[in-house]
Amino acid sequence: MSLPYFLAPDPAAGVLEGTEAKHAGVKRIQPGERIMLIDGHGTRAEATVTGVDGSGCVRYDVETLEHLPQPTPRVTVVQAVPKGERAELAVDLAVQGGADAIVPWISHRTIARWPANKQAKQVEKWRAQALASAKQARRAWVPEVREPVTTNQLAALLGELPGGNAVVLHEDATESIRDLDFAAFGDEVWLIVGPEGGIGDDELELLGARPVKLGPEVLRTASAAFAGLCAIGALSTRW
Repeated sequence: MSLPYFLAPDPAAGVLEGTEAKHAGVKRIQPGERIMLIDGHGTRAEATVTGVDGSGCVRYDVETLEHLPQPTPRVTVVQAVPKGERAELAVDLAVQGGADAIVPWISHRTIARWPANKQAKQVEKWRAQALASAKQARRAWVPEVREPVTTNQLAALLGELPGGNAVVLHEDATESIRDLDFAAFGDEVWLIVGPEGGIGDDELELLGARPVKLGPEVLRTASAAFAGLCAIGALSTRW
């Protein structure tokens, strides 16, 4: 049985406090139990709990401490914002698939618009989901959820990448993802997932990303990143 994971600023510190300690209380973690502590940046400590006090503090002895390198190439998922609960599902699946960073994208055809006064709250929801999913997936690296971007802002970001390092999943693409040479991408890949309504030709041209298809089926926007990440994992050195 895998150990429960908790986020700690310093996994080697021997004490867990704050929200994560409260989560340990909810899980009824007791002295003598083994847990895993991560800092979200690759450091992981396996530990044995020595004490849990009424103030919500968990004390532990570190048994092993290691730093896991980030997989290469690093994959940033650009996710067009889905409607309602599908947004959290999209983040959950992207984290399970191994995304290293997630960029919420308000595309031309995105239905779920984020008003300026609600963007911070929505981003925090995505970050909370990314953390929960990373712990559930037993990841030592917690994906960064960045600030949302418009299509023009995304095009500017992609313009800073080496040529060809951004791919967009598109049902009308003639090139398959399996035909890509990920060794030529270097250390960075951007995987772009459009909205349920698809990406228009004008928007596709503006982004300048390489259109590829995963297969004969058309996936929902919430699950497309997961499938794409699995394909990249199998076709590159990530797995």
